[in-house]
Amino acid sequence: MQDNLMQQGIELMLYGMGTVFTFLVLLIATTTLMSALLQRFAKPEPTAPAGKPAAVANDDQLVAIISAAIHKYRSRNK
Repeated sequence: MQDNLMQQGIELMLYGMGTVFTFLVLLIATTTLMSALLQRFAKPEPTAPAGKPAAVANDDQLVAIISAAIHKYRSRNK
């Protein structure tokens, strides 16, 4: 009786592990296929031309604005 129960438990474990393994293999294959299809048929997004960053020119003004905002916040919340 004990041997039969142990054998059934091992068979059930192997069926379960096989099912999970098969599902994961199919999931990986499907994901890889979808990725390949998207790379082949999707249009590439346009990229912005490389140039001088606009934020560099406004650094002094930005620092002044942030400093004023911090000073105002601290004066209100003493």
